[in-house]
Amino acid sequence: MSHLDELIERFPVRDGCLTVGGHTLEVLADRAGRTPFFAYDRAELSSRVARLRAALPGEVQLSYAVKANPMPAIVQHLAPLVDRFDVASAAEMRVALDTVVDAEHISFAGPGKTDAELRSAVASGVTVELESIGELHRVVRVGEELGIQPHGAVRINPSFSVKGSGMRMGGGPQQFGIDAEDVPDVLSQIAGMDIRFHGFHLFAGSQNLNAESLILAQRETIRVIADLAAHAPAPVRYVNIGGGFGIPYTESDTALDLERVGGELTESIAEGRDRGLGDAAFVIELGRYIVGECGVYVTRVIDRKVSRGRHFLVVDGGLHHQLAASGNFGQAIRRNYPIALGSRMDHAVGDPVDIVGCSCTPLDVLGKGVSLPDAGVGDLIAVFQAGAYGLTASPTGFLSHPDAVEMVV
Repeated sequence: MSHLDELIERFPVRDGCLTVGGHTLEVLADRAGRTPFFAYDRAELSSRVARLRAALPGEVQLSYAVKANPMPAIVQHLAPLVDRFDVASAAEMRVALDTVVDAEHISFAGPGKTDAELRSAVASGVTVELESIGELHRVVRVGEELGIQPHGAVRINPSFSVKGSGMRMGGGPQQFGIDAEDVPDVLSQIAGMDIRFHGFHLFAGSQNLNAESLILAQRETIRVIADLAAHAPAPVRYVNIGGGFGIPYTESDTALDLERVGGELTESIAEGRDRGLGDAAFVIELGRYIVGECGVYVTRVIDRKVSRGRHFLVVDGGLHHQLAASGNFGQAIRRNYPIALGSRMDHAVGDPVDIVGCSCTPLDVLGKGVSLPDAGVGDLIAVFQAGAYGLTASPTGFLSHPDAVEMVV
């Protein structure tokens, strides 16, 4: 079964039209009032979390990385299903604080937090992931000014990197975290400061489909944290080992063996507890893996043309909503995301076409050489794997085109 066939099982076809959340794309277009739009399947979100719960050790706490998709309706839906949230800005923090998740179970990571953001985090009781010694001193100063003891955890930049990750966020010089060799000195400084130390955060890489690579990274992450815990100024209560679980975007990608990763993690955690992390809550932080496969981007054909024998479908969406699908979001080689002619799923495949957006740049390509049924003006194109790093990771102001509608169904 092809990857596209698997996706169509998740988003069934009714009367020749793809459905999301039980509604056809045509109905959803009327509901949105226009195209383009993103539709996120509520049942798929819940199912995704349930699968993670079944595969991962029961003691592992699940944190949703809001950066993957900060739409408030999605965050609200996930709040009772996950244990924690990870945020990367004050705006994301406010969305998370509006849910039932306790503030202490919201962690604020990322370099370059402003004093205003730190004040908001400290005042709210959010755990600040400390990215530098300078940030530690600023957090403590903010706490003194507010008369509130800050909650903090040290983010570690390890000496190792993770093979197979789409983005490596650990190893070598990094803007993320404090170099592992410098952490003992930082911990000794924390011991004399008015800050409530929770533990450690180590996130070494993202978008990894290689189970063996993730297993080795998790094992090494826990070992690094266990070694550093010996220098901690208080018992370690929080161990965030990152995430990095990838999803398949193209036919050449193989889905992650989640069950294998979960099985091996049980042993790695047991080793960590034996090495001094006995009372810690172990946390896995995931964004893309939870929401990425639950969303579809839908755009309408507004023109069809032939240029020197090549067929083009011009749509009303494009890279200003879906930068990642256009291949301009960190991809070294552009490859098509799964794409379907959502309004004619029961028609025979015609000539290959290039699907291009409405922006005045040759970079605005959603699909190249895509085999679809013959499409005309008014038909709906569906781009799958669109639940993560879609609208908010795209240049929505480019050429001043309208924003896409987002809905959870």
